[in-house]
Amino acid sequence: MLRCEAPVFRPRTLDEAFAMRAAMPDATVLAGGTDVMVYLEGGVLKPTRIIDLWGCPGMRELRFTTGGQVYGAGLTCTDVLRAMHSHPLLRDAAATVGATQIQNRATLGGNICNSSPAGDTLPVWLALRAEFELGCVRGFRRVPASGFWRGYKKIDMQPDELLVAIRVPALAGHMHFRKVGTRMAQSISKVVFAGRYSVGKEACLAFGAVGPTPMRCTAAEAALVSGASINEVVSLVEQEVLPIDDIRSTALYRRKVAGRIVRRWLDNLPRA
Repeated sequence: MLRCEAPVFRPRTLDEAFAMRAAMPDATVLAGGTDVMVYLEGGVLKPTRIIDLWGCPGMRELRFTTGGQVYGAGLTCTDVLRAMHSHPLLRDAAATVGATQIQNRATLGGNICNSSPAGDTLPVWLALRAEFELGCVRGFRRVPASGFWRGYKKIDMQPDELLVAIRVPALAGHMHFRKVGTRMAQSISKVVFAGRYSVGKEACLAFGAVGPTPMRCTAAEAALVSGASINEVVSLVEQEVLPIDDIRSTALYRRKVAGRIVRRWLDNLPRA
């Protein structure tokens, strides 16, 4: 049975959440809890205090702004799947996060801040050129997804900050999401991919689970935009990814699968 003696603090407003975080920078922040509960059960995490953001007003909204969308960090994967106007790329990723019970609790902000290299939504934010809105008692700031993950489990967030929202601009182009795991459902990613391509203009080939952080294959992207062959693009992808051998897969498998995902996607796209 799961036991945790740490006191739990539940803010009633966003300002109260910021005040709690400022007063307790050492506290464990709990959003949906799908990862925190596992860490507690395994004895990996032994918090002294917990700030529970579940149900905190203002963090579970999807709204439109001039030129894009804003996703509250407290939105769950189920919220994304049920919302009529969720971005298709994000919807595809949300559908792969565990089973229904996990999707009902797992939040966008939790997935981002847990910063697992295998997080299913993380490459999507890279492909969509997202910005993360961080807030605290000192004010707000925005960090591009491309600079948020600084290393394995290292993120650009100060001890008194909370992730409040994710801003996504309106983007054109062909888009694709693919997750490869041990089985079709409830599986941690061996390779996860999100791609966006406007022929001859712009490309993003973003991967997770093939390096210490979610990453883009920038050389392959440049080659694709300049009109290189699919073989050349795939070769560059396989060179750029930085997978490792672990209990879920091998580096060689991940490298080859990354290339094959890109090949199959590009094979079915118009090149002009």
